[in-house]
Amino acid sequence: MHPQPHEPPVEIRLTEAETIALAYRRAARGDAWAALVQAIEDALSDLAEAERRSLRRDRLVSRGYVRANLPGTVS
Repeated sequence: MHPQPHEPPVEIRLTEAETIALAYRRAARGDAWAALVQAIEDALSDLAEAERRSLRRDRLVSRGYVRANLPGTVS
């Protein structure tokens, strides 16, 4: 089995990052720039979602302390 020109030889084991990069490049039909842009867009989207969830969790925790009327909290 011969590798494609834009793929590593079969006997080379890829790191997780390389495997992901190769998947993006394949999805972009070999266009490295499009693959990079898509990977960055996906990463930024995931980061924004993680931040949204973190803020939501923090609000829920804060409301929980107020509702429980724990000592040291404002009611």
